[in-house]
Amino acid sequence: MLTLRYITENTNEVITRLAKKNFDGNAIITEVVELDNLRKSTQVKVDNASSELNNLSKEIGLLFKQGKQGEAAQAKEKTVELKEIIKTYDDQLTATEQKLTDLLVQIPNLPHESVPPGKHAEDNLVERTGGVMPTLYEGAVPHWDLAKKYDLIDFELGVKISGAGFPVYKGKGARLQRALINFFLDNATAAGYLEVQPPYVVNAASGYGTGQLPDKEGQMYHCNLDDLYLIPTAEVPVTNIYRDVILNENELPIKNTAYSACFRREAGSYGKDVRGLNRLHQFDKVEIVQIQHPDKSYETLDQMVAYVQTLVEKLELPWRILRLCGGDISFTSALTFDFEVFSAAQERWLEVSSVSNFESYQANRLKCRFKGADKKMQLVHTLNGSAMALPRIVAALLENNQTPEGIRIPKALIPYTGFEMID
Repeated sequence: MLTLRYITENTNEVITRLAKKNFDGNAIITEVVELDNLRKSTQVKVDNASSELNNLSKEIGLLFKQGKQGEAAQAKEKTVELKEIIKTYDDQLTATEQKLTDLLVQIPNLPHESVPPGKHAEDNLVERTGGVMPTLYEGAVPHWDLAKKYDLIDFELGVKISGAGFPVYKGKGARLQRALINFFLDNATAAGYLEVQPPYVVNAASGYGTGQLPDKEGQMYHCNLDDLYLIPTAEVPVTNIYRDVILNENELPIKNTAYSACFRREAGSYGKDVRGLNRLHQFDKVEIVQIQHPDKSYETLDQMVAYVQTLVEKLELPWRILRLCGGDISFTSALTFDFEVFSAAQERWLEVSSVSNFESYQANRLKCRFKGADKKMQLVHTLNGSAMALPRIVAALLENNQTPEGIRIPKALIPYTGFEMID
């Protein structure tokens, strides 16, 4: 979340920048400033009353030593009154601070100055494109038909076992999943990321730390009995490794990668755009996360985008990179680039990765800080990216590489699959 200090010192700027995210911050920012003033004035009252109580307590001891029992008794009665006053002020302070926190978590991250204006995905800017558009043979079909023809993915069996959005991968389909996971992890470790294997469930504090709570609880599967959440992305447990951690500046950047299954309720999703692998409730993804110095986070963002580009290039997929507009960028992100690959049989672009800089927004929630050379504490910047999400990558690979003889496997994947064709 935004720091209270930044909001109170840059009130007009905050309201103006939030407007780029189509968020009207006038009322909530004004209330935050008013509550902060109330918090400060109440704290002064607590401090003054506490100081008076301390002085009076010392005076009582002197009065007893001087044999002034009556005056000492009166002073003791006064301390009882002061303690009640302090308790009242403390209660007011606690209530005010809670109201402030409740408001602060409702305020989105500020968009970077380079975020374009816009309300919808159609307003995103295409940064660059690459790859060769495939020419399919007559009779080419979408991936859900290919999955059935070659017995790669059983969507109906997944419905039987769990419900829609939980496919069962079989044979070479399962092998392709495993190959992609290992391919992405090997590339990440070669790029300097330390592989970790995180839990697939997290507590509420972890969801709060990365901004899924209280903003997106409706999109997460909740285990009520234990009050745990199935992770929507490995970003959540991996970034929370550094919750309540103080780092040294020379430890930055920290680079982690993780494979996980991901679980998303995708409430309200329906229609042709969710057919097959286009939108699932459970899917596999390899994530990259960096904890970085604030001065270097945008340089790091560019590096992460360039890294993901190498992955789609190795997979021989046509791709494009989008700079998300204010209306399409996430609640917690300051700047996001989406990767899309072209799905030839569906004749549409499919999002396969998002790479984002959250600046200090997550770090403030996580209380993840570093100690600089000057010994002062600063909030780190956090970044993450999908590198990559498998379902739509698989959809594009199957569709774009289909031939009358079978489905060709990109050269870079053959060492991982152990076969060159699906036939």
